[in-house]
Amino acid sequence: MQFEELKDFAARSDNFEIRVITHAGSRCYQVELEDVEGRRHMLTRRGKPIVFRALEDVYLELQRAGIHHAFLVQHVPEDEVIGREAHYHDSLTSRTPLVF
Repeated sequence: MQFEELKDFAARSDNFEIRVITHAGSRCYQVELEDVEGRRHMLTRRGKPIVFRALEDVYLELQRAGIHHAFLVQHVPEDEVIGREAHYHDSLTSRTPLVF
């Protein structure tokens, strides 16, 4: 999903979730939108996922699109190593609400 598409989608609908995704130990962030039908769309530029180097950059970009809240999802490699399924939708213990 290109930035302009995100901006248009946010203006037309309020039934979606924005996730800022990072991996444990990483300082890179990606933005994902999940719509009401469960489809996930990564924020892209020229067909490639956008990688942000700081949360402040993510905040500024999302604010430009008219979005003021999201969830920070941090993937933890230990879940994968021990074969446990990651449950990022279950509770706020695995994702942190962000308001900007």
